Amino acid sequence: MFTGLVEELGEVVRLAQAEGAWRLVISGQRVLDGSDVGASLAVNGVCLTVVERAAGLLAFDVSPETLKATALADLVAGSPVNLERPLCLGAPLGGHLVLGHVDGVGRVARVDSGGETARMKILVPDSGLLRYMIPRGSVAVDGVSLTVLALEEDGFEVMVIPHTLKITTLGRRAPGARVNLEMDVIGKYLFRFVERGEAGNVCQELERGEAR
Repeated sequence: MFTGLVEELGEVVRLAQAEGAWRLVISGQRVLDGSDVGASLAVNGVCLTVVERAAGLLAFDVSPETLKATALADLVAGSPVNLERPLCLGAPLGGHLVLGHVDGVGRVARVDSGGETARMKILVPDSGLLRYMIPRGSVAVDGVSLTVLALEEDGFEVMVIPHTLKITTLGRRAPGARVNLEMDVIGKYLFRFVERGEAGNVCQELERGEAR
């Protein structure tokens, strides 16, 4: 589990196919500490497992399904990537709960710069994902925890502060760029809970408990 607070910008060394699988190799510094073989790391919001490490490098195996379901397929040598190690129990939760399980791929529609900040509109091709979002709620864009500024029929808007623009890939995203999206897991559970019609049953149980 992650928080959506990017620790550093890494760089793609290569993404290549070998023996039917894809191998992603990235360079980093801060996230190397504790990222041994078998450890998890969020790369642009996608939870991947370290399968090999060398001096300043981490390697991951990426399945064709993951490439199809995320924007990782767009990476080339030299691409910057957002990196975050898993949350440790007891550590401050500064962003929101992020699983590293991408729900869909969005596309940057526009970037309006206002001084040092930027207002971004992100299109969501899968309109069903918008039902998990609320204004002022949380969303992870390329693994970055952001607050939903506004909801529209075809997407949503976020405001990105100068610090985030500087230390993440969002400061380099132009209209047309694809981004990984993960909706707030709490919203997804609540929607499923209500959809199954179980909310009323719980309320009834609570009422019975108060009566007793």
